[in-house]
Amino acid sequence: MNLLLRNALLLDPETGEYTEGDLRCADGRIVETGRGLTADVRTEDLRGAVVLPGLIDAHVHVTASTADLGSLPSTAPSYVALQSARTMNGMLSRGFTTVRDASGADYGLADAQAEGLFRGPRLLFCGRALSQTGGHGDSRSRGTHRHDDHPCCAGLGRIADGVDAVRAAARDELRKGAHHIKIMASGGVASPTDRIDSTQYSAEEMRAVVEEAEAANRYVAAHAYTARAVNRALELGVRSIEHGNLLDDRSVELFREHDAFLVPTLVTYWALKEEGREFGLPEASWRKVDEVLGAGLAALERAARGGVKLVYGTDLLGGMHRHQNTEFRLRAEVQTPLEVLRSATTVAAELVNMAGEIGTLRAGAHADLVIVEGDPLADIGVLADPKHIRHVVQGGEVVV
Repeated sequence: MNLLLRNALLLDPETGEYTEGDLRCADGRIVETGRGLTADVRTEDLRGAVVLPGLIDAHVHVTASTADLGSLPSTAPSYVALQSARTMNGMLSRGFTTVRDASGADYGLADAQAEGLFRGPRLLFCGRALSQTGGHGDSRSRGTHRHDDHPCCAGLGRIADGVDAVRAAARDELRKGAHHIKIMASGGVASPTDRIDSTQYSAEEMRAVVEEAEAANRYVAAHAYTARAVNRALELGVRSIEHGNLLDDRSVELFREHDAFLVPTLVTYWALKEEGREFGLPEASWRKVDEVLGAGLAALERAARGGVKLVYGTDLLGGMHRHQNTEFRLRAEVQTPLEVLRSATTVAAELVNMAGEIGTLRAGAHADLVIVEGDPLADIGVLADPKHIRHVVQGGEVVV
């Protein structure tokens, strides 16, 4: 965990500036940067390669080994855990040293990664997402009466209806160590019985979840597509909107008023359209993709132009996880490379309440680093294609 990187180009996402010099890590943290540093530790001469903070993906589903989400609750937890470990290993190899799971992962996976039982990014989890009956987290078909809420890691959602029930569900996820609470505030693509343009949960139910999260010094993230769903969630105190493909100008105003964050996930719609059925997405869900596919880039442009805090997220499922870095290229159609990089470093760190700890090269931060060949500020392809990654450093140790 002690490492010296010499002759590097250090890229500070906050300023967008490069500094030539060295970087020293000790006990898993960045100790100092400068010129001519020396230490009796493992030393890597980078010969001008670029060092940037480890990347953060703020919307992943590490337990989603298939796009057929309705099949997960009947999958053995042991199988899901091994698939998740493989998925997280791939994420780390692509430069993501921290990921925020948006439902499915639990404390077991987070603890196992932290203890070094498998190789993967730091895992910030919410446990199960809260869903109303017939909502985006309800994977039952119309002909299924009972809902199997077995507390293993295989399912992504849990059903809770009514103020008392959602309070208890939120408290239960917080009891198990959730870093945030996820709620389904609108319909979605992968759910079998709802409409994308629906709003979900009453104002009273949503407000109760926000109150419980705030009481525990945590926050609420909400799955929401339409402006109607986005705006009511923001007005009720939700901190993070996931997707937001159909937001409007009022949404932009509310994001700024409430100092909230938007986590677009453009790559998943492209991947679902191209490969979703191959990786298990039911035909009915595949047909719903078009309702949000074309709107995502326009929503991103509207939000960026309006000064919304934008965070990197991908939301990929099954074999489509390999496209994780493609989100950089998609966002660069409307944002500068530096803005996209910040969404995966400094802004993402602020969202997950770890500013100064991750997403930065400041002294004292976790020594999570990505070393790349090429200038990502001149060519976003340096980040969009993992072949440009020379090394990944996690906690001061070269792991890739």
